[in-house]
Amino acid sequence: MYWTRRWRRLARSPLEMSETISVHSVVVVTKDGISRSIDKELAILNLKNGTYYGLDPVGAYVWNLMKQPTRVAEIRKALLEKYEIDEVRCERELLDLLDRMRSEGLIEVKPFETG
Repeated sequence: MYWTRRWRRLARSPLEMSETISVHSVVVVTKDGISRSIDKELAILNLKNGTYYGLDPVGAYVWNLMKQPTRVAEIRKALLEKYEIDEVRCERELLDLLDRMRSEGLIEVKPFETG
């Protein structure tokens, strides 16, 4: 399963590299991106850097789940219910996608908080 089309690669800051996204993290799309469905895919424009991104149908599904703050574990569960994919592979690819989205400024990631 390959979720992204063309991603502009940027160097990550030391802060981003130290904050690991996990299944306990909460993710939400930023207000700096606008998106539009095109067929079953999604085009996103990052208003801060003027870059367009494309997501295939699976990536678009993930994006829509993140319109409200959502725990990564809930997204993983939704993907496993909707698609036939190995749980380990699903989690690995989801975390990779979220990491790339964060590095591009498309999502915000909040650490797991108890209580």
